[in-house]
Amino acid sequence: MNMQEAADRADGILDATFAEFRPAVQWAHDATSTGSCDVTRRRAVMTVVSSDRRGSFLGVVDRFWRRSGFKIKQVNADPDVPAIYAQTHDGFGVSLIVGGEGQIFFDVDSPCVRESEVAESTSRATAPLYEGAEFIPRPNIHSDFWSAGAAEGGGVTSGR
Repeated sequence: MNMQEAADRADGILDATFAEFRPAVQWAHDATSTGSCDVTRRRAVMTVVSSDRRGSFLGVVDRFWRRSGFKIKQVNADPDVPAIYAQTHDGFGVSLIVGGEGQIFFDVDSPCVRESEVAESTSRATAPLYEGAEFIPRPNIHSDFWSAGAAEGGGVTSGR
């Protein structure tokens, strides 16, 4: 496997994970990084996930990753900054981390693979593009379900 194939595998893991959310959440690509023999794909959830719904969100991911045969390596149960760290059967590290102001990030790190060029992901982000922005903004898309109980922040509404 080369770095492009590893990036494609990482995109597939992320696509399958995001397909589990009912209703869907909106997300943006975060930076792809490459090392001497590895690649990392990242996504940031742009749907506001309230602290009231955070446990449900993490539960969807935990159940899907376990059902997919991923080995759960660590769970941080901190109520403010929870995280789940897992590994696939083929050595990809997968993580969900809740950061500042409840923003949720996903990372998929490949094992060491053959060096190659890595193209941008072909997976289509579901949140607006933040071209030219230095940083991805905090979650700003309201969901009637996932944002329930969150303070109204004037974000974009995504329906459910």
